[in-house]
Amino acid sequence: QNYTGLSSHVASDLDFMNAVYCVGNYGDLFDGGGNNRGRNQINNGTGMLYAVPFGDLDIDTIVEPAIDSMLSKLRAEGTIHCGVTIPANFTGRVIESGKLVGMGVDYCRALSAAIFTGDSEAVKFTTFPDIDNSSFVSLANGTIDVIVGGRVQREYDFESSATLEGFHFSTPYYYGNEPFIDNVSFYSVVTREDDVLFASFVNCIVLATIYAQTNGITRDKSGDMPYVSIFGTALNWALRDAIAYSGGYGEIYSRNFGGDGGYDQIASLSIESGGFKSTRGRNTLNKGGPLMLSFPHLPT
Repeated sequence: QNYTGLSSHVASDLDFMNAVYCVGNYGDLFDGGGNNRGRNQINNGTGMLYAVPFGDLDIDTIVEPAIDSMLSKLRAEGTIHCGVTIPANFTGRVIESGKLVGMGVDYCRALSAAIFTGDSEAVKFTTFPDIDNSSFVSLANGTIDVIVGGRVQREYDFESSATLEGFHFSTPYYYGNEPFIDNVSFYSVVTREDDVLFASFVNCIVLATIYAQTNGITRDKSGDMPYVSIFGTALNWALRDAIAYSGGYGEIYSRNFGGDGGYDQIASLSIESGGFKSTRGRNTLNKGGPLMLSFPHLPT
C-alpha cells in the first residue's frame, strides 16, 4: 500500500522490509550484471559528487511562485533563517568556522545570495546541538527555514509525531568516509516537505555547486552558470548569484578544509563533528564509478 494512502504518514505505519521480502535487494532487482554495472554499484569510498543534468531551466511560460510560497515569503521578509547543527565540542563563532560547520554556513550564504539577488549577508544563524532533534522541531514550527550541518536522518523524512510532519533532504553536500557497511554519514540541507518548490530550489543550489565544479566554473566565472526561469522572474539569476558568492564545490571545500580546490589532492583532515579521520574520499567528482549508498537511519 502506498504510504500516502495510510490514515497517517507516520514512519511506524511502514515496514520497508516487506518490500525487500517481496522483490529482493537492489542486486536482485538489477538481475546480475557482474562487475559491469558502472555507477549502479555499492560505493566503496570513491567520488560521489555527481551533477545531475539540469535540463532546460529556461522555459517560455514562466509561472511565478505563489504569494504564500516559501520563496515569496522569504523575499518579502528579506532574510533567511538558517539553523546550524554544531557538535558538542564546538567552540568559536559559527560564521567564522571551517570544516563541516563552516561548509554548512557557506551553503546558507549561497542560498541567501541566490534568493536575494547576490546578497550573501541576508541570513540569520541559529545554532543547535547535534545530540537532539531541536533543530527539526524549530524547522517544523517555522522558527528557522533550513538546517545545515547535521547528518541525514531518514526517520525524519516521514511524519514522526504531531509536531514533526516530515522533511526534505537535499542532495548531500558532504559524505563521510566510513566503510559502507557501517552506514556512511551524509550531510544535506534540510527543508520542510510542505513546500516542494522551495525544497527543489534548495536542492538546485546544492547541485549548482557540483555542476560548477564539473564544468570548471569558478567564482569569477559565475556568469557561465545556466539562466533559470522555473522559479520566477525574480530568481532568473539564482544559480549565477549563488556561485558568484560560493564558487564551485571545490572552492567551498578548500575554504573549509584546506587544499587548492582540486580533486586529485588527498589530505587527511580531522572532522570536528564526526570524530573520525577523513580524506576527500567520496567528496570528489564521480568519474563513472559506483554511486549507490544506503541512507542511514531509515525507520524500523
